[in-house]
Amino acid sequence: MSEEQAGAGGSAYTPTLTVAAETTLRRERRLPLPGEVHVRVGEQVQAEQVVASTTLPGRVSALNVARELNLPPGEIERWMLKQVGERVEYNEPLAEYRSFCGFFRSQALSPTTGTLEAVSTITGQALIRGPSLPVELKAYLTGTVVEIQENEAVTIEGTCALIQGILGVGGEAYGPLTILARSPAEVVPPTAVTPEHQGHVLVCGASLDWATLERAREVGAAAIVVGAMKAADLDRLLGYPLGVAITGQERLGITVILTEGFGRLPMAEETFALLRAHEGERAALNGATQIRAGVQRPEVIIPLAAKSARERKVGGGRLAVGSRVRLVRDPYFGELGTVRDLPAEPAVIETEARVRVLRVHLDDGREVTVPRANVELIER
Repeated sequence: MSEEQAGAGGSAYTPTLTVAAETTLRRERRLPLPGEVHVRVGEQVQAEQVVASTTLPGRVSALNVARELNLPPGEIERWMLKQVGERVEYNEPLAEYRSFCGFFRSQALSPTTGTLEAVSTITGQALIRGPSLPVELKAYLTGTVVEIQENEAVTIEGTCALIQGILGVGGEAYGPLTILARSPAEVVPPTAVTPEHQGHVLVCGASLDWATLERAREVGAAAIVVGAMKAADLDRLLGYPLGVAITGQERLGITVILTEGFGRLPMAEETFALLRAHEGERAALNGATQIRAGVQRPEVIIPLAAKSARERKVGGGRLAVGSRVRLVRDPYFGELGTVRDLPAEPAVIETEARVRVLRVHLDDGREVTVPRANVELIER
């Protein structure tokens, strides 16, 4: 059915978030640069197993030797103490100039530890490359290796429980699930987080308060899964306004996944029940989120022993008057509401584009008109 046909009948199809008790996933694990793959097709792997590795070139630092020695660039080679390819230590002399009879001396000291990569008699600069950075790529998904791209990538297939959130921050994390909330609507106090939760994935309820988040980071928790948190607290955690929701590269010391939105929203009953059913089991999480083109959702993956899968939620559902939806674009990002009308005719929005829209009665009482592409259907 086309969108035109769906709209004319008072309904449409729109994306949903997956909450699946059992499903089969495939994940490609790709190195940033060619390296070495450590597994073979058909091999069983665990989520935290290293399946490939490589090294990234170290950072290059520049030192203006000519300026440090107060010499023309063309003369610096004569006074270099190190040759290209030699290792240098931080603050070690790279070059030294001595005036007639040695009464005056000046030195150029290395700004970092690494290898002298180049010396230019045109610019007068020396380039020092820092140590290479090792990269180890974990499987992330417990399962079977089904494809290998030599020296580059590994594809893994596995059976798991899968929960997608609306927004996350922080990268991949691993740890046993610990349920701190007694119900999906409970707000977990900071006193509930103890040193025993180091490395754990903490499941909270309706909202994540700043004090609880700070306590979780203090004890070294791996991640938090919660219904919602204040938008201001999320900005505070990041250190800047989130703006466009493209996340996953932050270094926060913890991964946070919101399943419902912003403010104080109880975690969906089905989501909470599924997490509680797997308490104590190890989970893999990724907070990476991309709302616009190439949508990527934050996710919690819990490996299952079963070999067959029955996915309970699929990628789209029927949108109709009365449907519960979540808005996924500014200025209403994260808001929940109920569809009041699905006009059949396209409308002109603020950007002057002519698109299909719907009217939503938000839970806070406001009624707004937004493009249909700006909502997700909530099907539990």
